[in-house]
Amino acid sequence: MSTQVLDSLSEDTVRRIAEERDEPDWLLETRLDAFDELDELDLPDVIQTPGRRWTNLEGLDFESLVDPLNQADVTERDGEDDVVVLPFTEAFAEYGDVIEANFGSVLDPQENYLTALSVALFTTGTFVYVPAGVDAEDVTIRAEMNSRSLFSQTLVVTEESSSVTILEGIESGADAAADVSPANADRYFSNLVEVAAGENSYVQYGSLQNLAEDTYTYTLKRGSTDTYATINWIEGNLGSALTRSDVETELDGDGSETQIVGAFFGHDDQHLDLNARVWHNAENTTADLVTRGVLDEEARSVYEGVQDVGRDAWNTSSYQRENTLMLSDDAEADASPKLIIHNHDTEASHSATVGQVDAEELFYMKSRSIDPETARNMLVEGFFVPVLEEIRVDEFRDDLEELVQARLE
Repeated sequence: MSTQVLDSLSEDTVRRIAEERDEPDWLLETRLDAFDELDELDLPDVIQTPGRRWTNLEGLDFESLVDPLNQADVTERDGEDDVVVLPFTEAFAEYGDVIEANFGSVLDPQENYLTALSVALFTTGTFVYVPAGVDAEDVTIRAEMNSRSLFSQTLVVTEESSSVTILEGIESGADAAADVSPANADRYFSNLVEVAAGENSYVQYGSLQNLAEDTYTYTLKRGSTDTYATINWIEGNLGSALTRSDVETELDGDGSETQIVGAFFGHDDQHLDLNARVWHNAENTTADLVTRGVLDEEARSVYEGVQDVGRDAWNTSSYQRENTLMLSDDAEADASPKLIIHNHDTEASHSATVGQVDAEELFYMKSRSIDPETARNMLVEGFFVPVLEEIRVDEFRDDLEELVQARLE
């Protein structure tokens, strides 16, 4: 897919961002390398079915969306005493070597046009470092977007036999509307997350996106596991006009595991392009992918789930389920689960369904004097239960349930 050359961007813009943040030389070079490659990189691939390209990233006017020198956010970061949770600007002094060794080791800054754009221009982000043997259960990152565009970068590094649970939330702040002119009210948010999970470590990363529906969102989260490590993702998407979300794990260590749990609820004319991918690169690895979503009015969703089992990935297990519930005849959904198997010693399965509210269940509830709207809402809430049961973080599950209920109301 073709990309756009942004006249408003220059090398001086990138240098100014780095200088204002007093960043080390290696990061400036990383930014500049990403910027230099923008003209050559493609936009991310999107799902295509005969006669149709489901997501039109080419239609985004990045020239008007991107305002790199006026990025604004309010981000609260909290963590226990034994774990490091800092903005990059505060982390370089003490943990610069750790950041340099791991930044870009999991997620290539030049993966595509949007990753390179984000690495070149990011002004906010978080570094999470969990030393060996430390168990951190309560790390939170709460961000408000208060500008036309915002580029964010997160790096998580866990050492041997450590564990951490991270809850990330992103929404539009009260000041955001004042920073966007009525003639050009659209916004753009980019969020890159990379997780380097050390030997026998455990990472659970929950992200809940509820941005205003004048925002275009791109997020790519990728983790790499060492031996016996686990990375579990929880991804909730309810906001923004267009959401492109990629959640991925590379199982690089023997005996490592991952789970990707996703939930979404689209209404009006929201568009959600959601992808979950796992690469089995080592022996005795396990993956479980489960996603459920609801569409109302003229909302659209497209989902791709990929389980890729490598030639040397002996004795692996990989399971995938995706279910979409349609509340409107005008909503549209497509699902494309994929198995790519290069090894006969594996167990793998996938399933995907798209359907409407069960008419018999709805009739039964109405026959018990439950009004139609309440009955429908109860069925929708019940539809999300299998996903909610997979979420073992009470705070995240409660937040997601509240947002679903608010959307139904």
